[in-house]
Amino acid sequence: MIQLTGAAKRYGPKILFQDVDWLVTPNERTGIVGANGTGKSSILKVLAGFEGLDSGTITVQKGLSFGYLPQEGLSLSGRTVFAECMTVFAGLRALEDEQEQLTHRMAELDPAAEEYAQVADRFHRAESEFRARDGYAIEAQVGTVLGGLGFPTRDWKRHTEEFSGGWQMRIALAKLLLEKPNLLLLDEPTNHLDLEARNWLEDYLTSYPYGFVLVSHDRYFLDCTVRRVAELWNKGLHFYTGGYTRYEAQKQERRAQLQAAYDNQQDKIRQLEAFISRFRYQATKAKQVQSRIKELERIERIELPPEEKTIHFSFPQPKPSGRVVAEFKNVAKSYGEHRVFAGANFYIERGDRVALVGVNGAGKSTLIKILAGTEPVTSGEYILGHNAQPDYFAQDQYKELDANARLLDDLATVAPRATNTELRSILGCFLFSEDDVFKSIGVLSGGERNRYALARMLMMPSNFMLLDEPTNHLDMRAKDVLLNSLQDYTGTVVFVSHDRYFIDRLATRVFEIEDGRVTVYPGNYEDYLWRKQGGGETDLRAAAQPLSGAAPQPTAKLPEKRVNPLKLQKMKERQQAIEQEVNRLEAQIANYEAQLANFVSVEETLRTTELLEARRTDLTARIAEWEEVGQLIEAQG
Repeated sequence: MIQLTGAAKRYGPKILFQDVDWLVTPNERTGIVGANGTGKSSILKVLAGFEGLDSGTITVQKGLSFGYLPQEGLSLSGRTVFAECMTVFAGLRALEDEQEQLTHRMAELDPAAEEYAQVADRFHRAESEFRARDGYAIEAQVGTVLGGLGFPTRDWKRHTEEFSGGWQMRIALAKLLLEKPNLLLLDEPTNHLDLEARNWLEDYLTSYPYGFVLVSHDRYFLDCTVRRVAELWNKGLHFYTGGYTRYEAQKQERRAQLQAAYDNQQDKIRQLEAFISRFRYQATKAKQVQSRIKELERIERIELPPEEKTIHFSFPQPKPSGRVVAEFKNVAKSYGEHRVFAGANFYIERGDRVALVGVNGAGKSTLIKILAGTEPVTSGEYILGHNAQPDYFAQDQYKELDANARLLDDLATVAPRATNTELRSILGCFLFSEDDVFKSIGVLSGGERNRYALARMLMMPSNFMLLDEPTNHLDMRAKDVLLNSLQDYTGTVVFVSHDRYFIDRLATRVFEIEDGRVTVYPGNYEDYLWRKQGGGETDLRAAAQPLSGAAPQPTAKLPEKRVNPLKLQKMKERQQAIEQEVNRLEAQIANYEAQLANFVSVEETLRTTELLEARRTDLTARIAEWEEVGQLIEAQG
């Protein structure tokens, strides 16, 4: 549908990418990844036609329809949410109006007249097109998409200008999904979605009838939706088959193969150079020396790309709290007539990492604020444990910072023992590099200031951290640093996040806020979903048991979990794809073996042998993967 050839793009003096060749096919399912500033959004805008190339060409198939969703900045007004979404079907609505007009016209004409026959023919053609385009179900389609993206029915009649920027972006996304263009171009579509809406969008994109290219910092979302990953790195675009997890494995394999080839080449170069140096001035070896010199000149040198820096930093650990950090006894919270939740009974122990889940507006932020002491309970009792020191990271935490302070100087005040290099490393990890570290906090955007506030909090953690969406505005590298630091953290964490991978790796318990109740689930988000789907009974007694000197009883061992149907289907599809790949590799191996039977030259034999060994290695890996996937499928049967 779209072809990039030798594409290059600059941002000022900086080269974002160059020599990019990419054929975007009708069934494209590609996720673009890479560090911040590498050009992910730029290449998406190039595909959408909103930005041009500095060199190279882009060819777009005639008649292609595409829909582009930026990260932010869209604003809608003048219509209700439902009416705004219905504008997508303007053509169908016109057909519907035409049918009504034709009906009135036929009622006025003589059925025996020739004009009546012409009008009737046009009516039937319009009705057939209307039915073929599913015109009678457009209201239902709008309701399905709005419900999936988290809009309750009561909000459908509200005007779009009443909604915040994040919800405005949801409306824009809803319109794109309803339009169903040939190619969706989505720049971080999950940024403003809660977990439930993300799960719905995953399912929607999985069954989407056309192609899409998206940018995302959400590993799990990429694993569920894309079939290929395009990494912008080292000024190039590198393609990997599969989702994000498979991409990480393939990238390591490629790096290992490149390193091995580089080492072998260096050994060869050293041998040639040693021979030349040893026999350069011996007349009897002149012919061999010249041969080695020519061979050395013909070698196309392998270059290793620069290593990606990995940040390892040990954050200071807090003083321990008592065994019980927080307890709710029959707590209720209301705002006027609106009840957020009631009858909440639970306690949080030292070392717990509690994830709060629920749809937007369910009360996750309210619960965190109560734990932080910034919101009072309406009724019941909240008891803060012995020596517990809550520290609250809000979604607008940046408002608490000194606008006049420079980043590096301000961070040094909270971590006086850290070296300048360590401080710069941490700031770089949270996307503040080079001269950015000397910026004043006041000149940063809200997202940038929140990123800095999070880094600042980690440099002097309390023993009871309350984090409201800490993963917002972070790329994967920064999320990894945050995740690793919290996994090593010896205190207690309660957090809200819409990143499935982050929750799965961090949470030891899940508190669900739904329909005015707080329900406690042991384990991570995967365990929570399994129990919600009927995988086991939730043991609330352990979470709400009376406090006594006795230690809590250990949770019973959970039955073996089953993957969800979507994952099972993906495994079956992957197994079929591997079988096709094995057949292709076996055919290539047979072809190379036949070529070796007919000698052409030493160089051609070496080249074919190298290709043959590479295909045999690939075949062994694919067969091993096929067996592994088969065992997983069999285990679910």
